[in-house]
Amino acid sequence: MGRILALDYGIKRTGIAVTDPLQIIASGLNTVETHNLLAFLVRYVKEEKVKTIVVGEPRQMDGSPSESEAFIQVFLKGLKVALPTVNIVRQDERFTSKMANRTLIEGGTKKKKRMNKALVDEISATLILQAYLNRIQ
Repeated sequence: MGRILALDYGIKRTGIAVTDPLQIIASGLNTVETHNLLAFLVRYVKEEKVKTIVVGEPRQMDGSPSESEAFIQVFLKGLKVALPTVNIVRQDERFTSKMANRTLIEGGTKKKKRMNKALVDEISATLILQAYLNRIQ
């Protein structure tokens, strides 16, 4: 079947989540510096069978694209060239960072650990992936 990856793309770092091979469970995988993201993904796809990469689509409250969309579009062009056989889809990511922070608070995570933005990015990617899985099922 193949795994599905999800990305919470950021200018500095990107959170990554992945499904199991049967595409049932979404789990946080890693957070990487964005300038290393494409190389990380190419390596990962060589090691694991990846069917689809879901890239978060940041939008304003009125539905218009956010400012970071321009950076994401540049990344998407490079991703399509580097991994032409992998399906690339978009998923609305509004509120994922707030939901990730709430998850950490409700889970009893100490304030110092909640300040770790890489952890928030990884959880956000997991939320994006779960939303995508809910949408396609």
